[in-house]
Amino acid sequence: MKLLIGPYFLLIIAYVSSSRVLELSDKFIDYSNDGMWFVKFYAPWCAHCRRLEPVWAHVAQSLYNTPIKVAKVDCTRFTAVATHFKVRAYPTIMFIKGSFQHVYNGEREKDEMINYAMRMAQPAIQRVTHEDSIGYLKETHNIFFGYVGKQQGPLWEMFELHAERYQPHTWFYLMSHDVIKNEMHPPNDSAVFVYKEDGIYFFEVNPALIDDKETLNTTLDRWINSERFGFFPKITRANINDIMDIQKYIVIAIVSENKLGEITQTEKDFKEMVESIIRKKKYELNDHFQFGWMGTTELANSIAMSELSVPHLLVLNSTTRHHHIPDDDPVLMTEEAVTLFLDQIHKQQAPAYGGNNWPVRLYRGFFEARTTLSNMWRGNPVLTALVFGLPLGFLSLICYSVCCSDILDAEEEEPESHEKKD
Repeated sequence: MKLLIGPYFLLIIAYVSSSRVLELSDKFIDYSNDGMWFVKFYAPWCAHCRRLEPVWAHVAQSLYNTPIKVAKVDCTRFTAVATHFKVRAYPTIMFIKGSFQHVYNGEREKDEMINYAMRMAQPAIQRVTHEDSIGYLKETHNIFFGYVGKQQGPLWEMFELHAERYQPHTWFYLMSHDVIKNEMHPPNDSAVFVYKEDGIYFFEVNPALIDDKETLNTTLDRWINSERFGFFPKITRANINDIMDIQKYIVIAIVSENKLGEITQTEKDFKEMVESIIRKKKYELNDHFQFGWMGTTELANSIAMSELSVPHLLVLNSTTRHHHIPDDDPVLMTEEAVTLFLDQIHKQQAPAYGGNNWPVRLYRGFFEARTTLSNMWRGNPVLTALVFGLPLGFLSLICYSVCCSDILDAEEEEPESHEKKD
């Protein structure tokens, strides 16, 4: 056991030398405003928490030489901490910096969580002062946003505002014209751009609306939210709601990964074919389509409300929640066929399914319940029979008792009535 010297000795209840994760107690409430904390709130009985444990240890090891303290709290023992930080689910991962608190909702993977913590530990906008730094940023970030110009005016104010808002998701930098003179040529003295997978794209501002803060705020927010994703990200339950907010058609290549993250060669060829379309035609398609891929059919089946084979292609309208599925076998589709299919969707000539009305919602709920029950039965039929059989058995006994009691009462009353007649 290793003791921590300083004011934290009251809140640290254990620190095992083989792990860099600090274990906190209720005293953390008093010291949480001191420094930067990356905390996992967990319960020992939670299976998701147990799966996260080795990943969290690697995160702590990687951040050990930074000012960020990686810790965990057993909320079943220290309920005051869970109440103070409004923990409602396990595990909850939170970054705490002074009075600032932000719940991490990204992928529970080591690199994702480390990048998130490092980003949150910095100011929302970081200044770039050396020309060589641009090359370093390109090497270390697939995507980052930048502002070029003076720190004044409506565009700077809106950029500053949205940098604070989107800091949990991406990087923001401030630079001068001298720093970027050999890298890019901004269209105006003040400009906002995004570096996105080896390409630079500028935010287009209508000069007539540059002083209209409300319009500028709306358009810049929509642009940043749309461009903060790569051209072909992996779509999961953790990020699909964010991707749905970009108001584009979501083109999804569906494959089935095994536990090692491997897919068949047929699925790999299909996935690469779909990705090549956006790579080759990003200037034509990026304004209306967001491409991505799924490594499991569960989420796609829930959207389509049917059992999809793999590989498959699904196009989701993020505005109306309708979806499109090609009539052709996706395995046999070429780049030209997929491009034609997308053009038909954009022109609203392709059949649309689903939506967001009440009948569709009810059917989707029924489909998900049926799928969950089916998966439970395949995984453990005995446990499933007990979980659902016992309540149904008790309900049947209650109904039987009620019905039988009425019959017995009727039989007992009948002889009495005969005696009165006699």
